[in-house]
Amino acid sequence: MPQNRFMKEQSNENKLIEGEDFYYTPEGYKCFTEKHHLKRGYCCKSGCRHCPYGYDKQTGEIKKIR
Repeated sequence: MPQNRFMKEQSNENKLIEGEDFYYTPEGYKCFTEKHHLKRGYCCKSGCRHCPYGYDKQTGEIKKIR
Protein backbone atom coordinates (compact mmCIF):
# COMPACT_ATOMS: atom_id res chain seq x y z
CA MET A 1 0.00 0.00 0.00
CA PRO A 2 2.79 2.56 0.57
CA GLN A 3 3.49 2.48 -3.18
CA ASN A 4 -0.10 3.54 -3.92
CA ARG A 5 0.19 6.49 -1.55
CA PHE A 6 3.42 7.57 -3.24
CA MET A 7 1.81 7.35 -6.68
CA LYS A 8 -1.12 9.48 -5.51
CA GLU A 9 1.22 12.13 -4.05
CA GLN A 10 3.31 12.15 -7.22
CA SER A 11 0.28 12.67 -9.47
CA ASN A 12 -0.91 15.60 -7.31
CA GLU A 13 2.45 17.35 -7.83
CA ASN A 14 1.87 17.37 -11.60
CA LYS A 15 -1.74 18.50 -11.39
CA LEU A 16 -2.72 21.25 -13.83
CA ILE A 17 -4.11 24.48 -12.38
CA GLU A 18 -6.79 26.24 -14.39
CA GLY A 19 -5.88 29.88 -15.04
CA GLU A 20 -2.20 29.18 -14.43
CA ASP A 21 -1.33 26.16 -16.58
CA PHE A 22 -4.28 26.30 -18.96
CA TYR A 23 -7.57 27.98 -19.76
CA TYR A 24 -10.63 27.00 -21.80
CA THR A 25 -11.18 28.67 -25.16
CA PRO A 26 -14.66 29.93 -26.08
CA GLU A 27 -15.00 26.73 -28.15
CA GLY A 28 -14.33 24.61 -25.05
CA TYR A 29 -10.79 23.46 -25.82
CA LYS A 30 -8.08 23.37 -23.16
CA CYS A 31 -5.29 25.80 -24.12
CA PHE A 32 -1.95 25.54 -22.33
CA THR A 33 -0.27 28.75 -21.19
CA GLU A 34 3.33 29.78 -21.79
CA LYS A 35 4.00 29.10 -18.10
CA HIS A 36 2.87 25.49 -18.50
CA HIS A 37 5.07 24.98 -21.56
CA LEU A 38 8.09 26.36 -19.70
CA LYS A 39 7.37 24.10 -16.69
CA ARG A 40 7.23 21.10 -19.05
CA GLY A 41 10.63 22.10 -20.39
CA TYR A 42 10.45 21.19 -24.07
CA CYS A 43 8.51 21.87 -27.26
CA CYS A 44 5.87 19.27 -28.17
CA LYS A 45 5.82 20.48 -31.81
CA SER A 46 2.02 20.70 -31.92
CA GLY A 47 1.90 24.36 -32.91
CA CYS A 48 0.56 25.54 -29.55
CA ARG A 49 -0.91 29.04 -29.34
CA HIS A 50 1.41 30.08 -26.48
CA CYS A 51 4.56 28.20 -27.47
CA PRO A 52 7.58 29.91 -25.87
CA TYR A 53 9.98 27.91 -28.04
CA GLY A 54 9.06 29.52 -31.36
CA TYR A 55 7.82 26.40 -33.13
CA ASP A 56 6.25 27.07 -36.53
CA LYS A 57 3.82 24.28 -37.42
CA GLN A 58 3.79 25.21 -41.12
CA THR A 59 7.56 24.92 -41.57
CA GLY A 60 8.26 22.41 -38.78
CA GLU A 61 11.10 24.59 -37.50
CA ILE A 62 11.83 26.06 -34.11
CA LYS A 63 12.83 29.69 -34.46
CA LYS A 64 15.02 31.14 -31.75
CA ILE A 65 13.22 33.70 -29.64
CA ARG A 66 15.26 36.40 -27.96
